[in-house]
Amino acid sequence: MRAAPTILHLDMDAFYASVEQASKPSLRGKAVIVGGLGPRGVVATASYEARRFGVHSAMPMGQARRLCPNGAYLIPRFSLYRQVSDVVMALLRELSPLVEPLSLDEAFVDLEAGGVAFDSRGARETGERLRADIRAATGLSGSVGLAGSKMLAKVASEEAKPAGLLLIEPGTERELLAPMSVRTLPGVGPATGEHLRRAGITTVGELAEAGEDELVRMVGRSAGAGLYRMALGLDDRPVVAERDAKSVSVEDTFDVDLHDRVRIRGEVQRLADRCVRRLRDSGHSGRTIVLKVRRYDFSTLTRSETLRGPTDDPAVVREAAARLLEGVDTTGGVRLLGVGVSGLADYTQEDLFAQSLAAEPDGADGSDRTDRTDRTDGADRTDGAGGTGGVDAADRTGRADGAGGGAVTSGAAEAEAEGAHGVAEPSAEPEPAPERRWAAGSDVRHAVYGPGWVQGSGVGRVTVRFEQPGSEPGRVRTFRVDDPELEPSDPLPLVGDGTESGP
Repeated sequence: MRAAPTILHLDMDAFYASVEQASKPSLRGKAVIVGGLGPRGVVATASYEARRFGVHSAMPMGQARRLCPNGAYLIPRFSLYRQVSDVVMALLRELSPLVEPLSLDEAFVDLEAGGVAFDSRGARETGERLRADIRAATGLSGSVGLAGSKMLAKVASEEAKPAGLLLIEPGTERELLAPMSVRTLPGVGPATGEHLRRAGITTVGELAEAGEDELVRMVGRSAGAGLYRMALGLDDRPVVAERDAKSVSVEDTFDVDLHDRVRIRGEVQRLADRCVRRLRDSGHSGRTIVLKVRRYDFSTLTRSETLRGPTDDPAVVREAAARLLEGVDTTGGVRLLGVGVSGLADYTQEDLFAQSLAAEPDGADGSDRTDRTDRTDGADRTDGAGGTGGVDAADRTGRADGAGGGAVTSGAAEAEAEGAHGVAEPSAEPEPAPERRWAAGSDVRHAVYGPGWVQGSGVGRVTVRFEQPGSEPGRVRTFRVDDPELEPSDPLPLVGDGTESGP
């Protein structure tokens, strides 16, 4: 524990939803919900306007629509969120070499290590300056907590939300924590909170009064001792600048269970390619290929195969994932598929070596194959948790669809899935081109009207609002889904040179 509040915790406010409001002027001040839009979708983030209706992250999207029927429901745009996160993290690294990112929108900073603050006054000034810099660079707000420990800094930033700053003076921790709910403490979830409530413990002060021995008796030695220390405000964990990723994975939850084995194989191949792209973007290779299958009855099967050397070759990962799938019974349907790579390294063996090894039978010459079956209940997670420097760099996005538009798959992803099945025999008559699908919230550009975003689609039509960051709320126009002048587009930056007009 430090004698000065020089550990800073930054938490961006309703990050995904705030990015969407900043990039779409017509949504400012309105309820915005970001997540998987299908019937099995889950809320990733809700704006503060939507939270007034009871909508919160991890809530099933169907429940959110019932609570807030007039909200704007949008797919996540992780490429834009990562761009904005990079800007924020760069500002943090200007303050100190010790920055510990927890996710795209959250990080700890050791201000003392950066020489920018050694006492309460300096810490407060640095925190206020950081908030102003973030606002200027991104147009977004973040909440800042300052304290002598990581736990208290995180508690402070949560209490400061939205768009505030709270500094906890050393020596006042117990007084501040005492009236707070036990759920305020990190790691105290619904189950532990309910267990403590049944024992008559609802506040942090009551937790401290119970004593370590009683807490150990109630929840076990490790958890009980940890709870008691947190209730006293004790936490001596340092800010760790680098945290090595342990795995890279991607997964999709499907609106309708998949039964077609060919379609399932194609989805696994597509996921393998996405996983390798993330693996390469992170500068890693990996030895263990993991396949995750959640079946119709919520039973989850995990299969893995370990190579003798690390690889980032998409062909090797595809082949390994396909072999793992052969050992999985998908009768009855599949609701979720995932492909991951673990055993990460920052170098790659020769491709020929990995290829020859991949062709060997399971268990031959040192390769290892493991199976695991889990049973899970509850709604599927379809939101992304792409960690910046986190332990598990996972990309979990459910199938998002526009209003009435069905499942959305990009043209590139469709081509990848088709390519996994080989070249089709030519038919006597050319098949009609598949109907283009537009996901609500996705970026588009029209040859005449310029940049905009999809409000919804269905019945062969797509509705687009033409506006961009920094502009006034734009006009809405409707087009045929196959209009040749309407194309998908990359997101425009929130602040800077992104403003442009149509031709």
